[in-house]
Amino acid sequence: MSAALALTAVSVIACALVAGVFLAFSDFVMRSLDQTARSGGIETMQVINREVFRTVFMVVLVGMSIVSPVLMALAWWQMHGAAQAWVLSGGALYMVLVFGVTVAGNVPLNIRLEIMSPASPEAAPFWTHEFYPRWTGLNHVRTFGAAAAACCFLLACLIPVHA
Repeated sequence: MSAALALTAVSVIACALVAGVFLAFSDFVMRSLDQTARSGGIETMQVINREVFRTVFMVVLVGMSIVSPVLMALAWWQMHGAAQAWVLSGGALYMVLVFGVTVAGNVPLNIRLEIMSPASPEAAPFWTHEFYPRWTGLNHVRTFGAAAAACCFLLACLIPVHA
């Protein structure tokens, strides 16, 4: 097994794990926070945003932002045909729809939420009109991006070596 194929196989699992965490947030975590008292939902999200930095999830999320370009370079030089196209597609999907959306969309919203007191007069309107709908919408994009990247990497692994 080549290094590129082995790294692609590991990337299938990593992207699927990232997609699963994002799916949980899109499916029920954010809706649950939105149904609590506004200050409670805000405070809980603030805690989640602080704690995420000390998790395996963060290692996988950021790790794939490093692995994806490396994997794309390996695919460019070591793979051919459909396998190469699937790896390049998977890497691009991850970098743009997962990492790019995280850095350009979700993180700035998290930073704005972090500096607010959950009970302040501006916190509830920010949550209701900006944070919750935008963050959740962006998270749907990240969920799709991570799942699509996992599928692309999986398809690349399923192509026979001689193809």
